[in-house]
Amino acid sequence: MAPKVLVSDKLSETAVQIFRDRGIEVDFRPELGKDKEKLAEVIGDYDGLAIRSATKVTAKLLERADRLKVIGRAGIGTDNVDKEAASRKGVIVMNTPFGNMITTAEHAIAMMFAVARQLPEASASTHAGKWEKSRFMGVELTGKTLGVIGAGNIGGIVCDRARGLKMKVIAYDPFLSEEKADRMGVEKVELDDLLARADFITLHVPLTDQTRNILSAENLAKTKKGVRIINCARGGLVDEEALAELLKSGHVAGAGFDVFSVEPATENVLFGLPNVVCTPHLGAATTEAQENVALQVAEQMSDYLLTGAVTNALNMPSVTAEEAKVMGPWIKLADHLGSFIGQMTDEPVKAINILYDGVVSEMNLDALTCAAVAGIMKSVNPEVNLVSAPVMAKERGVKISTTKQDKSGAFEGYIKLTVVTGKRERSIGGTVFSDGKPRFIQIKGINIDAEIGRHMLYTTNRDEPGIIGMLGETMGKHGVNIANFTLGRAGPGGEAIALLYVDAPVAPEVIAELESSDMFQQVRPLAFDVA
Repeated sequence: MAPKVLVSDKLSETAVQIFRDRGIEVDFRPELGKDKEKLAEVIGDYDGLAIRSATKVTAKLLERADRLKVIGRAGIGTDNVDKEAASRKGVIVMNTPFGNMITTAEHAIAMMFAVARQLPEASASTHAGKWEKSRFMGVELTGKTLGVIGAGNIGGIVCDRARGLKMKVIAYDPFLSEEKADRMGVEKVELDDLLARADFITLHVPLTDQTRNILSAENLAKTKKGVRIINCARGGLVDEEALAELLKSGHVAGAGFDVFSVEPATENVLFGLPNVVCTPHLGAATTEAQENVALQVAEQMSDYLLTGAVTNALNMPSVTAEEAKVMGPWIKLADHLGSFIGQMTDEPVKAINILYDGVVSEMNLDALTCAAVAGIMKSVNPEVNLVSAPVMAKERGVKISTTKQDKSGAFEGYIKLTVVTGKRERSIGGTVFSDGKPRFIQIKGINIDAEIGRHMLYTTNRDEPGIIGMLGETMGKHGVNIANFTLGRAGPGGEAIALLYVDAPVAPEVIAELESSDMFQQVRPLAFDVA
């Protein structure tokens, strides 16, 4: 059955057609974005939900979204999506961070010009029939120092445009290296230095616990007298009350704000102040940007629903279409390894340690780790997936660590998964053969070569004669057909294991009969998703 997507906000017809052209059933119902009751009634019928800002994806809505696999936001901001609830539900949340970069950067530059030359006030005065030429004395951008807080995608474009305007650009960004700053033609500085030197300050960072109120009252007081401040990034980055006081005192000469701490902003302390230019969150409001983000979100959602490729996800690692092809068998192996340990472990897990060896160590380890953790957590909740598993592990205080190393054995690559509980450590290793099929190659330090089937039986015993006969006879007596039989031992007379791949689930009475024998230390039926 083809995946089904609901578009509950206004997306272009071209974007909607992308879903159809990719073989996805799509319902274009933009009126639902503002009708939460009706949206809740129908959301259970869809695998994907494409939105802009009108649709509010709440925890309550997600409770009704039993089929939902992915939410695609055409744009950067996802404040209208409860990402924690989506992660718990196992729903991927994607955005389109690159579709409106140029548009937002251009808006910041436009705001700088508007504030520098008092364009809105001058326009209003002239429209009113006044000719107040001497009232509107502006400043040039040429030769001024621009302080850019956040030199990432959008901030980087602003830096480039500002250099074209012959401005001197200084940038504060903890993640900006000296080498990258040199390539960009900007000077990397600390925040206090930027505040003291900049004639204009523009912000281009997300709103996080670290950036909230980055221009606090204290930091605003450190700015150069006559500074002009632009915020086209996120409301909450600037203490608006403190800024208003500095605008009134004349310490800050002007400000341009496209975003506010509370939106929609029908009132704000900055409104009505002279030489403050305000716009209603128009950073991405160009024809080109709106079309770009709509097309991008349609392509991203289609790729995920059809191929498993994950792009610009906010709550799980991205996996390109090319990676998905190569990594598919390894992701399945990681899931099987986790599933084995999850089914074998009855006590709470304290830590998960994963070793990646050889070729697999160069792959997207974040995605593989999510798959392994999901395999473990499925024993607690069968609905867990790559998105929700890390959340569940974190809630339970499980520590997850990974190690990678160069090829160290007979296999081109392998994964070894170790789980630590309060009582024991349990480990299992696996690889992917040239036929693309995952195999178990080590359990409890004992080397094996086991094909993985939907239904399996695992036993441990002392290495002694009669085990094979006992297992075969018991399976045959109960009509259980053995597809594959794998044995391994630590050494003659030591600990031994058996792993049987069978055609059907092993019935409880078969398990009971084997457990009643003094030949086996442990008997455990296992099931794996090998679809």
